[in-house]
Amino acid sequence: MSAAPRHKDGCGCGIDVHAHVIPHDLPRHLGNVVPASWPSMAPAHACHRHVIIAGKVYRTVSERAWSPTRRIEDMDPMGLAVQAISPMPELLSYWMDGAAAAQLLRYMNEQIAEMAALSGGRLVGMGAVPLQDLDLALAELDHAVDKLGFKAIEVGSNINEKPVGAPEFAPFFAACAEKGAAVFVHALKPAGAERLVGPEKLLPALAYPTDVGLAAASVLTSNLIGRLPALKMAFSHGGGTLASLLPRLEQARRVFPDLRDAMPESPSEQARRLFYDTLVFDAPTLRHLVDRFGASQLMIGTDYPFAFHDARPVDSIAAAIADADVRAQLVTHNAARFLGLD
Repeated sequence: MSAAPRHKDGCGCGIDVHAHVIPHDLPRHLGNVVPASWPSMAPAHACHRHVIIAGKVYRTVSERAWSPTRRIEDMDPMGLAVQAISPMPELLSYWMDGAAAAQLLRYMNEQIAEMAALSGGRLVGMGAVPLQDLDLALAELDHAVDKLGFKAIEVGSNINEKPVGAPEFAPFFAACAEKGAAVFVHALKPAGAERLVGPEKLLPALAYPTDVGLAAASVLTSNLIGRLPALKMAFSHGGGTLASLLPRLEQARRVFPDLRDAMPESPSEQARRLFYDTLVFDAPTLRHLVDRFGASQLMIGTDYPFAFHDARPVDSIAAAIADADVRAQLVTHNAARFLGLD
């Protein structure tokens, strides 16, 4: 592994758990009828490509999305030693037929594995599975972990409007726990988009945190993390709205007997066994999350290489956290534990 430069906080040892990949090319669909939402890539300008979904440009991306060399050049000034790379969430493709999504995600996982292999240890794979079909999802989990050596799996905050805590997904998360595969939950097709007033770019700013918060809450109210104590599960965007929802959920559990029966364990105690990234863009908010969830549960997340990302994540943590030991946990140690890295 090539050494990252020493940073303002004294190290170049950051581990980023929230960074995305889009390949230079996407595969053709192997079948008679191409799904309407099957993605493709098209030339744009200079070192950029268009991601085409349903016949429209979904996003224009640069070589940072697929080039390990270019990515590592950016990681160094960010203070990052390691980045866990996962598919752009829109490529999770839960809305396709399961067999079609399995084709696409197998290709994505293979591309991520190739990028990791070319990185000299700087990139680690975080794969994806077609969760709309449990059997196919379990098969791809086996391939990603056992064959490709991935440390983690990315899942959407909802799977066709069903949150990750819904009972039908419990067997998948049980398999992740058994294999020691961490799970990273990212916002996807969030609820409430129709309530936003303004440009479309309000979606990641306002709707993503809401959907992530509801997804995390579903893991608590379903007792998923209580039933699977070995499961390592993390939520993007600082857990979204969860930190603000927890006091209300605690009070509701005290007031309503049926909620107390449904949640034998305090939701706040459960929440301190989940992981969260630091992508909140605000020092007081990050300090609040450390207080609410514990210094052992927060890890760097950047959302690289997209425009709405934290370009100086180690500096962001240094600006928020005075204690050097706590900073070291957030910058390196927690993510190393989450990903099972030496």
